[in-house]
This record gives sequence, C-alpha cells and structure tokens, in this order.
Amino acid sequence: MYVRVGSTNRRGDAELIEELRRFSRGEGFDEQLLPGLGSEVLDFRAASESFAPFRALRRRDLETLRLVGDHQGKTVPSVAGMILFGRDRERHFPDAWIQAGRFAGSDKSRIQDRIEIHSFPVQAVEDAIAFVQKHSWHGATIGAVRRIDRWSLPPEAVREALINAVVHTDYSQRGAPIRLSIFDHRLEIENPGLLPFGLTVEDLPHGVSRLRNRVIGRVFQALGLIEQWGSGIQRMTAVCRDAGLLPPIFEEIATRFRVTIPTLLVGPMVVDATEQAILSSLKEGQGLATREVAAIIGLSARATRKRLARLIDRGLVLEIGTSAKDPQRKYFLAEGGPL
Repeated sequence: MYVRVGSTNRRGDAELIEELRRFSRGEGFDEQLLPGLGSEVLDFRAASESFAPFRALRRRDLETLRLVGDHQGKTVPSVAGMILFGRDRERHFPDAWIQAGRFAGSDKSRIQDRIEIHSFPVQAVEDAIAFVQKHSWHGATIGAVRRIDRWSLPPEAVREALINAVVHTDYSQRGAPIRLSIFDHRLEIENPGLLPFGLTVEDLPHGVSRLRNRVIGRVFQALGLIEQWGSGIQRMTAVCRDAGLLPPIFEEIATRFRVTIPTLLVGPMVVDATEQAILSSLKEGQGLATREVAAIIGLSARATRKRLARLIDRGLVLEIGTSAKDPQRKYFLAEGGPL
C-alpha cells in the first residue's frame, strides 16, 4: 500500500501509519514522554552550559521547555529531552549522531577522512562545521602582510543546513544517522525522514515551514540557533548567492531528505549597501570595535555583529581579540576584499 504525501508516494508501512496518527492528533514524536526513565537521565549541567550565554537555566525550566513531563505523578524525560541532553541517549536513539566524511572526486569510492560526532546536538552542529572548514579551503588572497584564506563553503549556509537536519530528522526511524559528505565540488547533508505532511520541496524556497520536532525546534530557537521559522532555507540560498555559488538543491530520496550545496564559483562575491558601508568604514586600517561600526552604519550592535560575522565567514573582514566576548576585539578589512 502506498500513501500520497505532498509530491511523493510513500510506502504505507507501520512507521508511516504511526506518523499519520501523530499528525492527525497534532502531536510530534519528540513531545512523547519516556515513562520507563527518570528525569535524572538528563544531563542538567550540559543543558545549563548550552543556555548560559542567554540565561540561567533552572530545573523547573526543563518542564517549561517540555524536556521533561509528568507521567502518573513521576517526572520523566521527553524524547526531545533525551535526544538533546540524555546521558545515555544513543542507547535509546542509536541514530542520533552525525557521520561526516571527505571523499576524493564526485562519489564515495575514495574516502580521505571521516569522523563520527556523538556530542550533544547543539555541540554536534559546531563539531560538524569544524570538520567542513577543515576540508573546504578553495584558495587564498596573498597580500603584502597577510595571507587571507577563503572558504569554498560559506559557514553560515553549512550551519543552516546542519540545524535543519537536526531539527527535522525523523528520530522514530532506525538504520542511519545524519550524514555529511564533502566532495570536490559539493557538500551533501542527509537526514532520516522526508518532509513533514503537507509540505513539498517546491514550498521550501518560498519560506513555507512545518516543524517536525517542535520541542527540539523551540530549544534551538531559545538558544539563538533558529531566528525565524521558515527563514533558514531562504537565508541559506541568499548566502550561497552572495558567495558566488549556485543555490542549494533540496531532494527527497527514499526515506531521507538531502541538501546539496555546490561549491563551484559561478559569479563574483556580492556585497549589499550595508556591507559595503562596513567595508568602507574599515579601510583606514586602524580597526574598529562593534559599537564604532554600528554608529557609522546606523544599526544596533546586535545587527552589526551579525553583519560582521557574515563578512568574516566570507573572508572579507578579520576579527582580532582574545575571544568572542572580548570587549576590546576589533575588526579589520581583509586584504583583497572589495571596496
């Protein structure tokens, strides 16, 4: 038996039927409670460290976030709580990890490097980005003083694709983790699970969104990893365009969803008027702090930091400081950047 869902025909197996039932009840798999476990299986310290840059996390907040819930008078973890912060989460969800590989050429016949990422999902996104950056140099601009390396893959686009994979994975499936594959001319990120019911591949570029894992999505939003529902795909596309790359390709393949980011340059790097103003403000070479750049371009410090981060990702601006929170850090124009 096959069921027509969106633009695909899906085999009506037990997993699909159960997903249909949850959809009809307005429930998500990650909202379900795990009554056989106690709340102590969640690593509260890890959760607190994730929230620390935003607010202090209290134990009662776990229930508000729906990471735990009440079952017959006992506090137990939810599926999302176990996936995000469970101490022994892979015993219950053995595919909740990321497999990453760098392959020579355009297929998987020759692997050059591989890594298994088993950290909690919030950290796993950062670990996967680090692996991509390790393998995605495509060139450099040699200046009089500095060598400026440039990414063949925009980190912001990679981050959006990875976050989408973690948030939209169907964790009820068994058999394969999230997979990240780097080839000579493209990056592929696959996650278990097709698009949620009522959503098609054609809807994605228009900002149409339907969240499969509501709790995981809300936690990622609270942690600043998701800014606005439905904007991730459009932002990923814009970042690729601005970097001179073809737009990402979105596909449903078997029971998995794949995002492909081509890495061959097809046009010049694009900067908008605000980014041009930032670059012009840095041309004197003395370095400016965030607040100084913000005053020049007329944006808030937060909006300015986001703009600067994008320019850093694209190799146009350098940041010098002891850490991301260093109040004395300054920004400089990278040699070879457009003016």
